[in-house]
Amino acid sequence: MREVVEKKVLSENDRLAAELRLRFQNENILCVNLISSPGSGKTMLLEKTLAAWPKDTPVAILTGDIQTDNDAKRLSRYGFPVRQIVTGGTCHLDARMIERHLNEIGFRGPGILFIENVGNLVCPSSYDLGEIAKIVLLSVTEGEDKPLKYPGIFHRSALMLLTKTDLLPHVDFDSGLALENARKIHPDIEFIALSARTGEGLSEWLNWLNALRQKISPQVAATRSLSSVTSK
Repeated sequence: MREVVEKKVLSENDRLAAELRLRFQNENILCVNLISSPGSGKTMLLEKTLAAWPKDTPVAILTGDIQTDNDAKRLSRYGFPVRQIVTGGTCHLDARMIERHLNEIGFRGPGILFIENVGNLVCPSSYDLGEIAKIVLLSVTEGEDKPLKYPGIFHRSALMLLTKTDLLPHVDFDSGLALENARKIHPDIEFIALSARTGEGLSEWLNWLNALRQKISPQVAATRSLSSVTSK
């Protein structure tokens, strides 16, 4: 019975996600879904990303947590629409949550939508939110074997961000082994090492987003390229 219920829930979620994906396509919205363990640096990365963005670029952020609106408060300082999604115990965001809160903030494309998922490497991997790409963050304070322990999210992610690289001199972490393990699960996963604190790798991250934006909507991306940001 439980398996039947789970399949029904995922089927309904997939239907709503397909509608969101079509909406994003029609409105030229680049939607990316950031997923990681708690404390891997999603919010700080978004802070640095928003700080680098031209203020007239249409950008919105939906950030999920089981409780509190702390992340939304941090991100709202940068002048872009932000909505906190408090799940009240659910360990992931789903397509219905995204649809409801997106409608409430009234965000329309063309533009970019960042989804900061609940800190969890298991549940969010199974839920399609209509995004163009899932992005998995792995911090150097975690183990290199995380991709092998949680293969689902690494298999489904287009990009792996290795975060907090400024701490590498102080921790026992092998970046090469972490990437090797990730590519055992997903041979084509892209990889960027960065530190939101020092700015290392931030330009590469912004360039990756811009390239993805150009791929889905060349004309829109050309009018507001991130090249002006990354060349600063």
